[in-house]
Amino acid sequence: MDKGTDRVRVWDPIVRIFHWTLVLAFFTAYIVEDHFPNVHVFAGYTVISLVLFRILWGIWGPQHARFSDFIYHPRVVLKYLADLVRFQAKRYLGHGPAGGTMVIALLISLLLTTISGLALYGSQEYSGPLVSLTAGIGEEGADLIEEVHEFFAGFTLLLVGIHVMGVLFSSVAHRENLIKAMLTGYKVKETGVQHAFTEPRRDQDEACRESIPASSTG
Repeated sequence: MDKGTDRVRVWDPIVRIFHWTLVLAFFTAYIVEDHFPNVHVFAGYTVISLVLFRILWGIWGPQHARFSDFIYHPRVVLKYLADLVRFQAKRYLGHGPAGGTMVIALLISLLLTTISGLALYGSQEYSGPLVSLTAGIGEEGADLIEEVHEFFAGFTLLLVGIHVMGVLFSSVAHRENLIKAMLTGYKVKETGVQHAFTEPRRDQDEACRESIPASSTG
């Protein structure tokens, strides 16, 4: 905690660097596409490296970086979404049920995008780590892989759009700047209220007890 203030550090530097580097790498790959193939390939390698690292960090990183801190039972996620649209959702210092679910969805979609990209690179350019598996699949096979790659790239972009809208909506609902929090690493901790740093995490069905009521914010 930041002494003398009501701030507490939630996002460690590695999570923040990962987040913004991933944003840059994904949009670079998406925008340049076939216009600058070498840049596209380099950005793709960057994305898959970041995703694989984030998976490891989700296992061994600090509390709020771990998957165990933000993977919730589906009924908890649905209840949170229902409460959120009524501006009655509880506030979480780390990822809430909706945000945590989006993190997992994005990681999976990015992983499938980059793996299919590597398969396409091997089938068309005869290069990359998957070349031995895809070099001989023929033109029809390469076309199919390309369609899969483009689908997941577009699906990832859709998830990013939903994620941004969710961040903005949650910022309004909870009266806090979540984008700034991902830049600085800090959020406001309200005195006298239990939060994830001081209250042990229970099972997923009791996850909401670790949160702060939205009505107490502001």
